[in-house]
Amino acid sequence: MRGLEQIPWLYDLGLWAAERGGFGRWRRWLPGGATGRTLDLGTGTGRNLPWLAPGARAVAVDPHPQNLAATRRRAPDVPLVRARAEALPFRDGAFDTVLSGLVFCSVDDVPAGLSEVRRVLGPGGTFRLLEHVRSSSRLEASWQDLVQPAWTWVAGGCRPNRETERAVEEAGFEIEPASRAASGTFRRLVARPVAPPAGGHGEP
Repeated sequence: MRGLEQIPWLYDLGLWAAERGGFGRWRRWLPGGATGRTLDLGTGTGRNLPWLAPGARAVAVDPHPQNLAATRRRAPDVPLVRARAEALPFRDGAFDTVLSGLVFCSVDDVPAGLSEVRRVLGPGGTFRLLEHVRSSSRLEASWQDLVQPAWTWVAGGCRPNRETERAVEEAGFEIEPASRAASGTFRRLVARPVAPPAGGHGEP
């Protein structure tokens, strides 16, 4: 069985319904701040691409061919690459901006995926992330833990109880305080790779 995230028309329908409300502003915020060469990581059906800021030049990545086919119809001029977040086929420092919209809930190896994001960002690059995360409410978090195995199976890999914001910081990013916003279990933020100490060697 394919999960909901791998059925493009159903995935689009769910996001369309969410974006009719306040989530639509967050969707537009994510690509609206992109600059320069931009990686749309986990593009899904390409819903970020029509909202890219003028001058941003996108490459869209997704591991699922049916999603890339839907993206091609939505954004025919954007280069498409089939790849996973944990193994991006790009040189170090290739991008000025990486966009991640509801992606890291489904990445199998979050530290590896974030390490790849950091690797492909150039000096001064920005990581713009929109995600749903583990609730700060103990009761709601317990419910997320309870439903997670079944939801992950139905949705095609989504884990609703991940502490993605913490994982971003642990991966060597510094979150810009003014960029943080929260609404329920949704978070949006802008992060930049932390420079290694002077004379240090950084990560391998």
